[in-house]
Amino acid sequence: MAADLEEKTNRYGELLAEALKAATVAPPEGSPLHEAAHECEEMAASYLADGRHFRSEDDPVNALAAFSYGHAWLDAGARIGLFDVPTDGHLFTVE
Repeated sequence: MAADLEEKTNRYGELLAEALKAATVAPPEGSPLHEAAHECEEMAASYLADGRHFRSEDDPVNALAAFSYGHAWLDAGARIGLFDVPTDGHLFTVE
């Protein structure tokens, strides 16, 4: 079971890192939604850093939670139009 948790934690960490690279802010600069997108992006990046910290401290449960929360910020932002994201593949649930 520990091997499954480690594999899932690594997979979600990689997924969040890849999703952060793929997401671009959609609303025009100067709009309130542009600022909101940057805040969501910042939250996702912070959760990625937190997850990496937890993983380095041999705490895969909190690492997995952090990676999952971070991805949720990006995915929700993509669904409401804050980010332009790839619609094919495995990074986002947006169609």
